[in-house]
Amino acid sequence: MSITTTTHLNFRGDARAALEFYQSVFGGEIAVATHQQAYGTEDPAEADLVAWGQVRAENGFHVMAFDVPAGQSYDPGDKPVFVSVRGTDADEITGYWKGLADGATIIQDLAPSGWTPLYGMLKDRFGVTWVLDIAVAYQAA
Repeated sequence: MSITTTTHLNFRGDARAALEFYQSVFGGEIAVATHQQAYGTEDPAEADLVAWGQVRAENGFHVMAFDVPAGQSYDPGDKPVFVSVRGTDADEITGYWKGLADGATIIQDLAPSGWTPLYGMLKDRFGVTWVLDIAVAYQAA
């Protein structure tokens, strides 16, 4: 038996734009069900919000998204979640970094660090914090 975990991000009206942006960076296919489709929402202001959406790419990237409706509380917080993208190819990681950096706030520039040949952290234009790095073998102390 095996399981997978998928980052599921919550937004207030930006889920579709976020999914489209992440697809532009990582590739893959977008699937979306709206609040109208999933819940029968008739309020025109919320009918087209994302009730469930995802980007899934052949390279292994997978993220899900949801637009929290106005009737529910929503506070994205300061650092509620980091999305980690770890790979073995520096060119691939650098390409993702360049895509995500468009409109982002750089927290730690993509560069060598003490534990990996390449590491960086940024907060993208949607307020999601991303950590990108090169996977290295762990050695117990």
